[in-house]
Amino acid sequence: MTDYDVLTLGETMLRFTPPGVQRIDQAAHFELEVGGSESNTSVGLARLGLKVAWLSRLPSNPLGKRIARTLAGQGVDTSHVVWAAGERLGLYFVEFGDGPRPTQVTYDRADSAMSRMQPDELPAALFEPGRARHLHLTGITVAISQSAAATARRAVELAKAAGMTVSFDVNYRAKLWSPAEARAGCHAFAAAADIFFTPLRDAETIYGVDGDPGRALAQLQAEYPQATVILTLGAEGAIGAEPGQTSISQSVFPAGTVGRIGGGDAFTAGVLYGYLTETTAESRLATALRWGAAAAAFKYTIPGDMPLFEKEEVAALLRSGNQTPQVRR
Repeated sequence: MTDYDVLTLGETMLRFTPPGVQRIDQAAHFELEVGGSESNTSVGLARLGLKVAWLSRLPSNPLGKRIARTLAGQGVDTSHVVWAAGERLGLYFVEFGDGPRPTQVTYDRADSAMSRMQPDELPAALFEPGRARHLHLTGITVAISQSAAATARRAVELAKAAGMTVSFDVNYRAKLWSPAEARAGCHAFAAAADIFFTPLRDAETIYGVDGDPGRALAQLQAEYPQATVILTLGAEGAIGAEPGQTSISQSVFPAGTVGRIGGGDAFTAGVLYGYLTETTAESRLATALRWGAAAAAFKYTIPGDMPLFEKEEVAALLRSGNQTPQVRR
């Protein structure tokens, strides 16, 4: 038994959203949410029943404390967060569109506390053998600063030395770096990963792969032969393959449109849950993809960034295979 099933490392911000589909310059007030890719995944994993610790660096002020308390309230261990006096929290603003007006995201995260994190601020005791089973990272952490990237690289080194498995999600953000920078920055992490996630659109942009999912998957398998490669395909579902194996496809479950932000993080949480709990190696990837698809579909019904589902709800969707609205009395 380990203390934690999963460790994650990354930045979490406060999200400001005008009510409904108002524009920012119309809004008299904003709705406030907590959001960050790795912490969203952490919350999903915790709500599915796994033991998760989220590692980060937060300002020691009411904004940073709100982040930590919110995540802790969802069952995520935040006790290893590094607290930084006199620093700032990253913020972002989401303006939801409608019709021809797209949803717009505006970041205010430069020089945040997390972007200043250093490798020696990692809790080394958590990376001792037997403390945790798995480490999950994304390309966002690598992109926000050189010191955050160095911290992520050190986390991978420590995790591997401790016998942990590692997953890496490209999670490309064009406002943080160029495709060429992303490919160079993500390569070492993808090459070290046991599970490598990327949306097909990001793989086309960054790696120049074929637009056909099967051929794109084969190209990434050739690039990263040690990894289980998982491509998400939007409305077409997902496709994945374990090292040296043929591909497995997973269709989407019927989903809503209420809360699509964070859907990819919920998918990752579901996949990691299936991957870490399925005891039969032959069915591990298929089980993981089904949990991922069901978790993402459920997240699409929930406003905000975090996947606030219950394990029983996701499991029921897996069993039924549909999402027919019902009134439960």
